[in-house]
Amino acid sequence: MVKSGVFSFRVRRWRRLAVELLVVLLIFLALKAWLQRDMISGEAPDFQARLLDGTPVSLADYRGEPVLVHFWATWCGICRLEQGSIEAISRSWSVLTVAMQSGDAATLEAYMAEHGYAQAVIADEDGALAADFGVNAVPASFVLDADGNVRFRERGFTTGWGLRVRLWMARLF
Repeated sequence: MVKSGVFSFRVRRWRRLAVELLVVLLIFLALKAWLQRDMISGEAPDFQARLLDGTPVSLADYRGEPVLVHFWATWCGICRLEQGSIEAISRSWSVLTVAMQSGDAATLEAYMAEHGYAQAVIADEDGALAADFGVNAVPASFVLDADGNVRFRERGFTTGWGLRVRLWMARLF
C-alpha cells in the first residue's frame, strides 16, 4: 500500500510539472506572437536603398537565394550582443542589415570600422524602411526564401545557430 501511495504521489508531481511547463510554453509563444504582431509576413516589400559605401541595393538583388534581413541600431544593447553572430553569418550566407535610426552613412562607417564589422549595411536614418517591414523595435530579423517571401521572423535576441538553421530551412523549402 505504501509503494502505491509513493508511486501515485510521483505521478501527480510529474503530471503537475508537465502542466506547469506547458503553461510556461504557451505564455512564451503568446508573448512571442504579440511582439511580432506588426512585423510583415508573406512577400517582403522590395526597396531601393544604398549601402554605406554608396552601392545601390534592393531585395530583388537577392532573389534566387535565402537572405537574412536584420534590423539593428548602434544604441541597442541587445543588438551589440548579437552583432558578432550576424557578422559571422554574413561570411557564409547572404545578409543585409539595416541600421535603424543610428546616424548617417559616415557615422555608421566609423562604427563598423571601430568594431571590425564588414556586413552589408543600409543606413535607415528616419526608420522608414523599418516601418515598411513593421519593425518598431530592434533587433528584428527576417529570413527570406529564394522568392523573397518571409519564412521566419524574430524580434529580440536570436542565436547565430538559430538564424543559420532558419536560413538552411528557407533554402530547403
